[in-house]
Amino acid sequence: MSLAILAALACCGMPSHTGAPQRHVPTAIEANDNRRPAGTLRNGVLTVSLEARMGTWYPEGPNGKAVDIAAFAEAGRLPQNPGPLIRVPVGTEVRATVRNALDAPLTLFGFGASRGVTDSVIIAPHASREMHFRAGAPGTYYYAAKTTPVPIAGRLGGDSQLNGAIVIDPTGAVAADRIFLISLWGRLDSLSPTGLGNVTMTINGLSWPHTERLEMTQGDSARYRVVNLSTLAHPMHLHGFYFRVDARGDGIHDSLYTHAQQRLAVTELIAPGQTMMLAWQATRPGDWIFHCHFAGHLSTLVSLDNMSGMMDSTGAMRHMSDRPHQMYGLVLGIHVAPHGSDMAAAAAPARHIRLLVRERPNVYGSAPGYAYVLGGSADDSSGAMPVPGPTLVLERGQPVAVTIVNQSQDQAAVHWHGIELEDSYADGVPGWSGSADNLLQPIPPGDSLTVHFTPPRAGTFMYHSHFNEFHQIPSGLYGALVVVDSAHPLSSDADRILVFSDHGPTTNVIRGPFPRVTMNGDTAPPPLDLQAGRHYRFRLVNIRGDAPAQFSLQHGDSVLMWRAVAKDGADLPASQATNRPATLLFAPGEIYDFDFTAPAAGGTYSLVFGDPKVRDLPALLQQVAIRVH
Repeated sequence: MSLAILAALACCGMPSHTGAPQRHVPTAIEANDNRRPAGTLRNGVLTVSLEARMGTWYPEGPNGKAVDIAAFAEAGRLPQNPGPLIRVPVGTEVRATVRNALDAPLTLFGFGASRGVTDSVIIAPHASREMHFRAGAPGTYYYAAKTTPVPIAGRLGGDSQLNGAIVIDPTGAVAADRIFLISLWGRLDSLSPTGLGNVTMTINGLSWPHTERLEMTQGDSARYRVVNLSTLAHPMHLHGFYFRVDARGDGIHDSLYTHAQQRLAVTELIAPGQTMMLAWQATRPGDWIFHCHFAGHLSTLVSLDNMSGMMDSTGAMRHMSDRPHQMYGLVLGIHVAPHGSDMAAAAAPARHIRLLVRERPNVYGSAPGYAYVLGGSADDSSGAMPVPGPTLVLERGQPVAVTIVNQSQDQAAVHWHGIELEDSYADGVPGWSGSADNLLQPIPPGDSLTVHFTPPRAGTFMYHSHFNEFHQIPSGLYGALVVVDSAHPLSSDADRILVFSDHGPTTNVIRGPFPRVTMNGDTAPPPLDLQAGRHYRFRLVNIRGDAPAQFSLQHGDSVLMWRAVAKDGADLPASQATNRPATLLFAPGEIYDFDFTAPAAGGTYSLVFGDPKVRDLPALLQQVAIRVH
């Protein structure tokens, strides 16, 4: 589910550069924004002619580095990445002719009756094949192809962009959504410092800061269909707003959720080959982002200017960048224009908080450690480096003014994860948050910045770095944030805040060594003491850099029970606030609350956490004793 999974693919014999030898055809590949359906729809029949052929792809804009790949095109048009969109009403008969202009056999998926990876045809080099299927259940699907023996979810190289979306609309529906297809291309390099040659991750064929800018007006509603045809999972996170999860699918089946099944989230994990539909409303103006919360997936690791672990500064100068922040990869920028004039309510006096950013050299080998420290605290005066940072307890509706003082040697920024901010300037994304005339800048060493916001919702949230995220977050720049009100108090006796992260950054994402998972900053936490029969609220926060976390409460080998309460700070609907086994696999950026009743005293209980088993990577789990008194 992270870049480390590429190690498992490599161990299974995956070549570092997939794709059979091809004749180079220097045709530019267009980025496809998935807004124009392909083919001709007439009398309930869609006729479409596609061709798989070689072309030159520019994921970082026309002045960036290029990659020669295979891509789909409509007959007579330029090739596109993603491939041409197939979008039809339910019941439409789709008649597709696909020509393979490549020098290798093409295995094509998605144009059969069962769609997805369960149907396939093989098209010989420079041959054509006709296929027919009738559009069945409405939903989000896809087609994909390969020229190598690896699975569709294992493609990395020349055939990794042979993908396209298929959308089946209900009868009479008007297309009022956006479709975003995630893909990955890359080479491994066992001799490089990072384990990677060069890699790019894209949304609709482009990598930030070249991805499409989404323009909205305050009050607009948006619906996104997300298709993941990369080799890795992606926890997709929306800044500043909640979205409603409306559907999940796997390319074969798509499940449209009923009202009782829908829930709110700010981060949702989408695995390889999965689809997701979400909806949200832009109630506040400003500049926001929608991005993958794996820190490596928006770092220099996924820039084509990173060649064998070293950034090519001369290459970087050839195309637009958002330096000094330098995000890359799976990020979409969203601009919400104001509508009318907002009548701001009279604000209560702000509570002032001083948050220090500290750095200490050689904490993780040669890498520095970082910490957030509360100004005026004992840690402030002692020079301590607490990890995680202090749990910030705020009151719903009470304004705060947070002054961030950068005492480190790197630049700094803080993102208030899950908080519905009224002003995007406080959102913490340097070079993007705010507006054209009031753009947030990173905080230089020795400088400070004050941001203002009023938390509108009680729940469990977090704050973390949004600068040099791949290094700063696992090195300590994160903390829990709890917003309280009379109905959602925080009890020092009954609440257990458990924050999961990494014990330092990873240099080589293929070979490792990989840092151990920490719970509240500790790789070997002390025993957890509970009182028999007492009700507890477990607030679980995942802010690992680049991997999911596994968690469970156990009695011997058996899993205990708990009741789900909230996701990402939003209370779950009654239909989902249910008792269930106390086990959880969750991704960076996800937050869960559970109610747990401590069992009887005298048993052998444990809290288990760590890295789950993923493909051929073993589970690396740690046990913490639970002492029930």
